Amino acid sequence: MAMALKNEVVARFLRYVRIDTQSDEDSGTHPSSAKQLELARLLVSELSEMGAESTFDEEHGYIYCTIRENLPELAIGDDLAGAPKIGFIAHMDTSPEASGADVKPKIIEDYDGGDIVLGGGDEPRVLRPSDFPELLKYKGQTLITSDGTTLLGSDDKSGIAEIMTMAHYFLTHPEVKHGRICIAFTPDEEIGEGTLHFDLGKFGADYAYTVDGGELGELSFENFNAATAVIKVTGRNVHPGEAYGKMIHAARLAMEIDSKLPSKERPEMTRDHEGFFHITDMRGDASEASLVYIIRDHDAVLFGKKKETIEEVCREVEAAHPGAKIVCEIRDTYFNMIDKIRPHMEIVTRCEEAMRRCGITPKIEPIRGGTDGAMLSYRGLLCPNICAGGHNFHGVYEYVSCEAMGKITELLIELAKA
Repeated sequence: MAMALKNEVVARFLRYVRIDTQSDEDSGTHPSSAKQLELARLLVSELSEMGAESTFDEEHGYIYCTIRENLPELAIGDDLAGAPKIGFIAHMDTSPEASGADVKPKIIEDYDGGDIVLGGGDEPRVLRPSDFPELLKYKGQTLITSDGTTLLGSDDKSGIAEIMTMAHYFLTHPEVKHGRICIAFTPDEEIGEGTLHFDLGKFGADYAYTVDGGELGELSFENFNAATAVIKVTGRNVHPGEAYGKMIHAARLAMEIDSKLPSKERPEMTRDHEGFFHITDMRGDASEASLVYIIRDHDAVLFGKKKETIEEVCREVEAAHPGAKIVCEIRDTYFNMIDKIRPHMEIVTRCEEAMRRCGITPKIEPIRGGTDGAMLSYRGLLCPNICAGGHNFHGVYEYVSCEAMGKITELLIELAKA
């Protein structure tokens, strides 16, 4: 069974990554890019061919699928009759941070532990274990990378392929008993809008797992609290020849704001549960400038203090430069799902036990980011995140192990069994 599952999940993955599904945070539409619907329509077609019951919200780009329970009638009144309705969710879009167009997957069989030349022009990009030591875990396995000009799309087309392969398995193996399986594929997760039009009623699960993590064995039930800070600086521009005592240079004030934030609280200086300020956009001139930060922390108190810090810095810089105007607007985007999941740890334990039955060592760690599951947990659908198998998401050095995808498919089957 293992080899057949691996072959199928890899074939699906290679088919899906060739479709550009990059989301667009500036479009204002839902889904944010029409091209996501191309993959959605393919998935709907494949589900139909399998004989699955599915509903396609074409207006907003959501797919809902149900595989009905096949428990024996004699089970009525016993524990099997009360089997939970378990959901599995993956997102169709890829990150705006790197191109998702014309993806050309490269297959590296029996990886030898050395450098992998991806491509990418006169100075080709190279995937090196010296830069990415996790590569050495995959010696002897088959890896899939991009050609160095685009991302690969393992985030989250690995998850989609694994869920689709699981669905196909149950629909072609009616002798394997299971409770109701609920599946959803969502758009726009990468821009924080994946649950905007998610219909909990159509989904129908008691609880779910987002298949949107990284390395095999990864299991997460806590994530960052998240906010975005948009800072607008208005200065005073005059001719530089007569600027003495008159000019207030907005771009320099923006640089001053950044310099006053804690230097060790940046993504490249933090790990595990440590939070950060991350500047994602900076632009301007003498007259006007703007800064955009994402603010992250697992701890709610520290998260609140970080928001206070950035506001305090803006007030301090404005006060030091009479005539300048600095406006800081902070918007919360999602919160740590651990507060919702902690009273119901049995859904985490169920996943740990299923991993061990599949020969997978659970690796429980916090998500240094967010998932659709965090937002859904706050809407009442508890939703831990489990591995999809990839590494180096959102960039051209992304890769995934074929063996890991096969093993994760086995895990999803084990989780869904009654």
